[in-house]
Amino acid sequence: MNIEQHIETLRKELRHHNYNYYVLDNATITDYEFDTKLKQLQALEQAHPEFYDATSPTLRVGGSITKNFETEIHLNSMYSLDNSYSKEDLYEWEKRVQKMLGATAIEYTCELKYDGASINLSYKAGKLIKAVTRGDGFKGDNVTNNIKTIHSIPLQLQKPFLDTFEIRGEIILPLDGFNKMNEQRINDGEDPYKNPRNTASGSLKLQDSAEVSKRPLDCLLYQVVAARIPFKTHYEALQQASLAGFKIPKTITIAKNLEQVFQFIDIWNQKRHQLPYETDGVVVKVNSIIQQEELGFTSKAPRWAIAYKFKAAQVATVLHKITYQVGRTGAITPVANLEAVQLAGTTVKRASLHNADQIALLDIREQDTVFVEKGGEIIPKVVGVDLTKRPSNSQKTTYISQCPDCQTALVRKEGDAKHYCPNFNGCPTQIIAKIQHFISRKAMDIDGLGAETVALFYNEGLIANYADLYDLKAAQIIPLERMAEKSAENIVKGIEASKQMPFEKVLFAVGIRFVGETVAKKLARHFKTMNALMQASFETLVAVDEIGDRIAQSIVDFSNDLVSIHLIERLKNHGVQLEVSAASLIGKTNKLQGQIFVVSGVFSKMSRPELKKSIEDNGGKVSSSISKKTSYIVAGKNMGPSKLEKAKALEIPLISEDDYLALLSS
Repeated sequence: MNIEQHIETLRKELRHHNYNYYVLDNATITDYEFDTKLKQLQALEQAHPEFYDATSPTLRVGGSITKNFETEIHLNSMYSLDNSYSKEDLYEWEKRVQKMLGATAIEYTCELKYDGASINLSYKAGKLIKAVTRGDGFKGDNVTNNIKTIHSIPLQLQKPFLDTFEIRGEIILPLDGFNKMNEQRINDGEDPYKNPRNTASGSLKLQDSAEVSKRPLDCLLYQVVAARIPFKTHYEALQQASLAGFKIPKTITIAKNLEQVFQFIDIWNQKRHQLPYETDGVVVKVNSIIQQEELGFTSKAPRWAIAYKFKAAQVATVLHKITYQVGRTGAITPVANLEAVQLAGTTVKRASLHNADQIALLDIREQDTVFVEKGGEIIPKVVGVDLTKRPSNSQKTTYISQCPDCQTALVRKEGDAKHYCPNFNGCPTQIIAKIQHFISRKAMDIDGLGAETVALFYNEGLIANYADLYDLKAAQIIPLERMAEKSAENIVKGIEASKQMPFEKVLFAVGIRFVGETVAKKLARHFKTMNALMQASFETLVAVDEIGDRIAQSIVDFSNDLVSIHLIERLKNHGVQLEVSAASLIGKTNKLQGQIFVVSGVFSKMSRPELKKSIEDNGGKVSSSISKKTSYIVAGKNMGPSKLEKAKALEIPLISEDDYLALLSS
């Protein structure tokens, strides 16, 4: 056996033993034997660098240093999940799914919802190519070197799977490993880590991968993503992934109906505390891949999945003082300042009180002993008062009438739960928040500039609005506290680079009330330029698909505001993109303008996402359900019989994939 063959044999052996130990939990050799083989391989690789392999088991010990984690755009967005907190919520979700699919009998999978850091792993030809954190769902940080140190993640697959695909999961820190880490920290005189979830997430961003390798991180995988998935069900895809070498939790179960889903929930609500890692709920998914594709996504979440959250942890503590926060839109949020208390692994000192109605409903007062829980296990909120502990001199809470920042009289419109500060262009907190929104990741995504720096610039008088950012010079920034020459130059470069952000991002960034990311995309696609949008009448705006009265009136108000007009003019003069670029219009037409399509079934020439994109790129609208307004149904193989029946009843034309392509070319 020559050197290259010897190296490959050792690699294959170590991969196999690694899989047995970390994935199957079934060690076939001793730790000493494994370490001996690993050291032998390391020595051979060092002596023969010409046989380097990026998937070698020796890379799991780490050693590479990453000073800056590159941002990567996800090929397929990593959506969040809609949450449910009761069985009634699940029944409502099922009704929506049944209506869209035109089916009553739907099979589900039930999976535990793991409490860790989401990760997206990309593979090609059986090898790990890159690993990217969830980030904001659209882009995340490339942490490939750190991920390679996690033994349960295969660097090279055990068996053939798909050629090019992504697989998603959760990086977790098992409780036993977390406790041992904290024991060591306490022995070393250091503060213990707060909870496994934050520690796992923080581990992924350590600069030294050798340090990451010392942490007992694990990875549980739950979703295969590919342009074409050859499996009929989500469950089958995961089982095949397991055979290829991925660690798929054995707790995943098929449920024939919601009653079986509820049984799974009830069992694990009791047994979850026996698990070796933290979990906070159950994820219910439609099992059929075809049905998942039929259902698609909203702007935030898949329609084919929902998370059922276990009852949130709750603690009692004293509410010392009620303060009030001013948001970007002027909305006032009352905040409970609490006696510090541990809740679900974190220290809680503040909690939301929502609005004046909630305070009145619960009769919440300062110095009350209140019950606090984490809404969706994330945001702390006050949910009740222990009246038996209320002080005898307790005073009823009087909601503020003036803005806590600029002292402007608050307003509350009929039907609105919140009070607002109407001083939109003069309230310092609102101005700072608007600029912070403008520079945020989903908006202008200005590198090197964060929320605290924006506040510093405003307070130092360097900026008074987001257009002022484009007048900043490095020389103005350098004298400020904690600012070095390099930092200042990076900020100015980041601001300059943001001029290339597409119009839809700019439209979201300028902060028109009720114009979120999805609405901004729709408006940009329809009006093409900021000028056309700002000249549009209320009637013109509401005529745009899915633009209601509230959004339309908000755009009209923004377009008639002299301050807003001036800011947009300044952005234009600075070269910010205020119209859809010619490049982004390549391949797009208005051929299907005003026509509504329903896409159903499996197609051969295009994937379902490609077909939907083609419709939208040519001015058409894709709907998830059939109605009298539907223009065409693009029908592929395995179209649901109930949808077919409804299409015939409403006399909606059914066209094939080829018919659609002919329609497009005519």
